[in-house]
Amino acid sequence: MKALIADDEPHLAADLQRRLQNLWPELQIISVVNDGMAAEQALRELSPDIAFLDIRMPGQSGLDAARVAQKNCRVVFVTAFDDHAVQAFEQAAVDYLLKPVSDERLARCVERLQQRAMFEPDVLMARLQQLLAKPAKPEYLRWLKVQVGQNVRMLAVEDVCYFQSADKYTTVLTRDAELLLRTPLKDLIVQLDAEQFWQVHRGTLVNVKQIVSAHHDLLGKVSLTLRDRTEKVAVSRSYAHLFRQM
Repeated sequence: MKALIADDEPHLAADLQRRLQNLWPELQIISVVNDGMAAEQALRELSPDIAFLDIRMPGQSGLDAARVAQKNCRVVFVTAFDDHAVQAFEQAAVDYLLKPVSDERLARCVERLQQRAMFEPDVLMARLQQLLAKPAKPEYLRWLKVQVGQNVRMLAVEDVCYFQSADKYTTVLTRDAELLLRTPLKDLIVQLDAEQFWQVHRGTLVNVKQIVSAHHDLLGKVSLTLRDRTEKVAVSRSYAHLFRQM
């Protein structure tokens, strides 16, 4: 069995290659690439049996690159975004891995690939085409209604520096205010554009436009400096890979 790995973060691609080789020594990693165009070229020229494709890469997405995969190629999508797309992957013939990939989850994926417990090629490609069909552009939340005393304040989402989970509520931090939103963070996440608001901690979403820099201390902990807030925002280890090159 021959495999291709495509991920725009070279250290994550190398880590996946190492772990795959430990779990499945017989698997040949024939190519590791770091952008969508290179992934498409490798799929065309090398015809791998398995392709581990990061979804969001420069050039084009892993979803687009997968369109040229051979019929017998088993596609495993890799994503850092736990959104509605994950449900589609779970229901499709392909597998998916959610970053950061746990050892247990990767082992289950390998076991499934080894058993070839997937659909026949024609059925696989039919379901894959359904998955790859471009959906309508989603409508993301643009305004927040925040209670301030006896008044309701209309707050533009783009003016939020970051969101912080506060039990069953969410603290909304702007340049000059800390407001309480009567919506849990887990319900808010699915209404926001994941490209504009990055989850950097289990209970924290940060407006990307607010990030000035990421500081790495000697213990490997990461904290963010924001444009319009004086406090530092902590990044958990699970999301530290988002700032490796900053």
